[in-house]
Amino acid sequence: MHLTLRQLKVFESVARHLNYTRAAQELFLTQPAVSMQVKQLEESLGVALFEQLGKRIHLTEAGREVLGYARTVTQQLDELEGVLNHIKGLSGGRLRISVATTANYFIPTLLGTFSRRHPGVTISLDVTNRETLLQQLSENTVDLVIMGQPPAELDAEADAFMENPLVIVAPPDHPLAREKKIPLARLQEEIFLVREPGSGTRIAMERFFAEREMHLKTGMEVGSNEAIKQSVQAGLGLGLLSRATIEQELTLKRLVVLDVAEFPIMRHWYLVHRRGKRLSDAAEAFRQFMLKETHGLLHEHSKLARTSETKNKKGSSRRP
Repeated sequence: MHLTLRQLKVFESVARHLNYTRAAQELFLTQPAVSMQVKQLEESLGVALFEQLGKRIHLTEAGREVLGYARTVTQQLDELEGVLNHIKGLSGGRLRISVATTANYFIPTLLGTFSRRHPGVTISLDVTNRETLLQQLSENTVDLVIMGQPPAELDAEADAFMENPLVIVAPPDHPLAREKKIPLARLQEEIFLVREPGSGTRIAMERFFAEREMHLKTGMEVGSNEAIKQSVQAGLGLGLLSRATIEQELTLKRLVVLDVAEFPIMRHWYLVHRRGKRLSDAAEAFRQFMLKETHGLLHEHSKLARTSETKNKKGSSRRP
């Protein structure tokens, strides 16, 4: 066999996405270049790795076998890179992180600080849903995952690094907006907008109310926090969201947090990786950074943001 590491890397990307276009975008190649690499690998191995069924491609039996070995080779090379970076000191290396969509409201601030401290580290960030996070953990294709609920079904290590309170939000003109200590039972009269099945927020919501033998009326299933916020503002129902996702809307008074008995639902954000995984120096440095400094950095960032917003409002009020 005359195959190259480049061919294996391209093949792994196509196999992961089952899409030539997305693989090309990830690898910063043209689609014809990706197709050519896969074709050359198939010719070298003497087997077809993909088959076309309708408009979609699927791995063949041989393709699934090759994918397992390709990932093993990639992981071994990543470990080699980590060992060499350890010898050279933390002046370089690669950090691959995947985060739940809700975490994207605060993770750029933290990554910015970490990147300024370690400018030689190349960071790859994927913002995705819980299903994909679990798949990435299972396949060991990322260094660390940030999520709100660690997977019980995988052998993984999870470190809590920050509280993640879930609150009920409503438009400012909602009848409950000015009420205090709203009984839980009162919520059964309202319509709730919910995330898709499998979402960590939805799992927490359903578990909380099931434990209290309560059944809420649900309206639309909405695929993102932004869509829920917009729908709540439009008066389509109430929403259950992470407090981290609504700071701007609260400041601008587009949403309010309802004062409901037994709320907020207190959860945490976790750093997760496969148990026994050998973290690179870059990944371990980021892990320690998150565990020790997250709260202080985000508190300071929030304070500066509120100060800036106050100054902007004062400046606007002085204009003729």
